[in-house]
Amino acid sequence: MKAMRDGVLRFFDQDYEVKKEWYVTDSTKKMFYNSNVDLSSTLPVRWRDSFHCRMAPDPPSPQELPPPCRDILIEYSKQVTKLGCSLFELLSEALGLGSSHLKDIGCVDGLATIRHYYPASPQPELTIGARKHADNDFITLLLQDHIGGLQFLHMNQWVNVPFVPEALVVNIGDLLQLISNGEFVSAEHRVVSSSFGPRVSVACFFNTGMVDTGKIFEPIKELLSEQNPAKYWATTMKEFVRHSHSKVFDKSSMLHFRI
Repeated sequence: MKAMRDGVLRFFDQDYEVKKEWYVTDSTKKMFYNSNVDLSSTLPVRWRDSFHCRMAPDPPSPQELPPPCRDILIEYSKQVTKLGCSLFELLSEALGLGSSHLKDIGCVDGLATIRHYYPASPQPELTIGARKHADNDFITLLLQDHIGGLQFLHMNQWVNVPFVPEALVVNIGDLLQLISNGEFVSAEHRVVSSSFGPRVSVACFFNTGMVDTGKIFEPIKELLSEQNPAKYWATTMKEFVRHSHSKVFDKSSMLHFRI
């Protein structure tokens, strides 16, 4: 985990002339690097750089990855996938299903990693690290550092998520809410800016993103009954992610798919 954070810093600490070779804003690409992607005249403005890489189901070759974090990214992704499989077993059992159920229907088929770099902001009140949103995946495993800034919305109040050494934050995503028919609820969160920094984080999303796998996701039939009918429409992950990209600042994606 420390090596992964160090690798993120090595990449973002490079000279601009080196980093710009990786700069791509097209989110359909396997890898893309961008800065303040939604920068506008609306306050607060986003204050971060991000490097996205899809590691499954079609991982890049090692030569395609940035040298400063190449080896650790490959190893970290392997370890996160193992941990994700264990978590999905526990989540399956929590739903009263067989331990392999969520894995069998495709919840671990995809993994995307995003490395975020939040510079110290000279005016934190005018900037934001990440606006309020819920993740458009099954679960997210987040590695953060000691700078802090992550907040979750709980009972209409923003609650700080403290840094815990050698620990990861696990978020429930919108797609797990959909297939569990609301038994699990996705977590709305944001990242506030700070005058301290830089802050780095690594978010690992369990989904296949815009890759067209052809799989249909819908409320799990074993969880449904006359007293508990399906609350959401069936969807492909590609359709769900495409819609959520246009609604990233709220949970209207779930309202769109609600029956």
